[in-house]
Amino acid sequence: MKPATAAKKLGIYLPATPAGFQESAISRAEFNELQANPPEWLTELRRNGPHPRPEVARKLNVSVSGLARGGVTEALTTAEITALLENPPQWLVEERATQAKVRAEAKRINGDSKATNPKADA
Repeated sequence: MKPATAAKKLGIYLPATPAGFQESAISRAEFNELQANPPEWLTELRRNGPHPRPEVARKLNVSVSGLARGGVTEALTTAEITALLENPPQWLVEERATQAKVRAEAKRINGDSKATNPKADA
């Protein structure tokens, strides 16, 4: 698979990976080995970042679109994410509230469809 695909599946920011990872295709066996026995660079990237936007959004409990609305367009480190969580700017407070409403609505809709359609559980 392409390095960008592997990075996405591993939840890491491709430009922060070693050059060897960025420049060569990754076989399924190599990918499985990276997942089973991550090298130090992968462990360090997962721990401290920089993290790709989907991972930043997950850690901040907002959508990727919410990040963009808040002006976050680049990867962030774990320290930067922690700083945002400790002293959240107004955009983050608003986006987290929006995300909570969206999830509650999705839960309500899914709950309703299961109540009226027993096959939805199958």
